[in-house]
Amino acid sequence: MTSCAEPPAPPAPSGASLWRHRDFRRYLTGQTASVAGSSITQMALPVLAVLHLDATTAQVAWLAFLGQLPPALLALHAGALADRYSKRRQMISNDLVSAAVLATIPVSAALGRLTLSQLMIVAVVQAAAGVLHDAAAISLLPSLVDRSLIQRSNSRVGALFAVAATGGSHLGALLTAVLGPARALLGDVASYLVSAGCTARIQAREPERDRPQSGRLRDEIGEGLRYVHGDERLRTLTLVNATTSFALGLLNTLWALYLLRSLAMSATAFGLVLGLGALGAAAGALAAPALARRHGPGPMMLAALAITPLTQLPLLLASPGLGWQIAIGAALFLQLACAGAAGTTQRSIRQIITMTEMQARMQAVSTWLTSGARPVAALLAGGLGTWIGVRPALTVGTSLLLVPLIVLAWSPLRALRQMPDPPAGPADARAQSPLAPPPSSPAVPEPACTDDAWQNSSRGGDVA
Repeated sequence: MTSCAEPPAPPAPSGASLWRHRDFRRYLTGQTASVAGSSITQMALPVLAVLHLDATTAQVAWLAFLGQLPPALLALHAGALADRYSKRRQMISNDLVSAAVLATIPVSAALGRLTLSQLMIVAVVQAAAGVLHDAAAISLLPSLVDRSLIQRSNSRVGALFAVAATGGSHLGALLTAVLGPARALLGDVASYLVSAGCTARIQAREPERDRPQSGRLRDEIGEGLRYVHGDERLRTLTLVNATTSFALGLLNTLWALYLLRSLAMSATAFGLVLGLGALGAAAGALAAPALARRHGPGPMMLAALAITPLTQLPLLLASPGLGWQIAIGAALFLQLACAGAAGTTQRSIRQIITMTEMQARMQAVSTWLTSGARPVAALLAGGLGTWIGVRPALTVGTSLLLVPLIVLAWSPLRALRQMPDPPAGPADARAQSPLAPPPSSPAVPEPACTDDAWQNSSRGGDVA
């Protein structure tokens, strides 16, 4: 694994190469290792439950549900904690918690005492620690690099994460075959230790925090919700994220079942299709800065959201056969390229326009809504798939992909021709400390009337 033991370097200025920025390299190495390790667990844990513990369908569903529950319940609290305390310490401590709790599985298996109940407990604890870690990790990036480098930084992060997720899945399959699923999880344990070690070696100082006037976390959560609600750009992009996540949650629930059963796709072909999707996500993330400069961030995101529903047409029209399998793979490549480009750009916009001390809470609002949408979408997919059939249910999911397109098309962000300016204050975002409202003259045309209404490694990516 990549070593992070390098001498400290000063924060990179706006014209510096990101690859020469040691803190960014440490950050990227640690987070990429964590993504790859998590993919190992996602591969090995179901195998361990089904083949070694004889879990029933209902028990497997409960295992998946419990893993999805903490993000929906804890995202807002995780964001408030990350804005209140040291983000690096929050990342390191939760990496160590995840490593420790996951290591209990191979130990228990070696002693012959592993149970399904333990797997469920580990899934909950690991998911909770992951929420706390991610809230700090995503919001730490703007304090490591100049804000003019945020889009390029997110582009590198998104591309490497897509590749790491796919590589981790393949490594998980190999480790599971060679070592068994329980010992394969030691790969994820090692990845958490690498992540913690790299984070500990980041030298950049975090912005100083003012002590909250109220000691109650609930007040800080409310402040974050009001902050996102009060900025039309933030609430628009947050609503785009949530509605996209809901539509993809419905599609993803039925997608694999439809390909493997209805279209009789082999496991090998299915793996190749997923590999094409990962390449598309990486390509889209890498191309995002150039596309935004050439066409403007707003039109580029709008085009990506318009293309996404069209990429579902081969899936809806397909019948068994090699030709349709190639068409579905190409469509998935394009879909995730659009997701990578739009996701990288919208995340960068949100990070640029958000005050330093609100970064984690801003991100937490988006994570909370997108995470809460997925279980609901999965339940709806199951109901629709049972009542009207899988293909009609996929048609409903495709239609729902028009909602985020409409939301963005009705907002002033559709005309955004360049990345916006950061909030008013010192040029270096790390020097900002007072909490202030968003700038009065955003870098997008003002709408005729301000509407104050509430405004990424699966197949659809994480749009948050």
